[in-house]
Amino acid sequence: QVQLVESGGGLVQAGGSLRLSCAASGRTFSIYAMAWFRQAPGKERGFVASITRSAGITNYTNSVKDRFTISRDNAKNAVYLQMNSLKPEDTAVYYCAALRPGEGYGYWGQGTQVTVSS
Repeated sequence: QVQLVESGGGLVQAGGSLRLSCAASGRTFSIYAMAWFRQAPGKERGFVASITRSAGITNYTNSVKDRFTISRDNAKNAVYLQMNSLKPEDTAVYYCAALRPGEGYGYWGQGTQVTVSS
């Protein structure tokens, strides 16, 4: 069992920045990687970025590469998403997810709304 609590969403003007946080609790020792996904209105949920817990290996979708940075603080069981140079197309509900071996991304946060205005 893993519980995820997100914070940091809000409204921001295009070109601005936001920092999303996700705190994990429960069986955090079993987490292999954590990730951020997002879902825009009328769109399928899509992958944004991921990071492995031990080695800190990161992966990004092309549309956010060089603008977003995912990081983790294992001592705090937390993962962050620093979002810079935000664009209106980044507007979506952002979800934190945890991956455990053999289970995939089976644990999700409640989602936090990010709205980028023109």
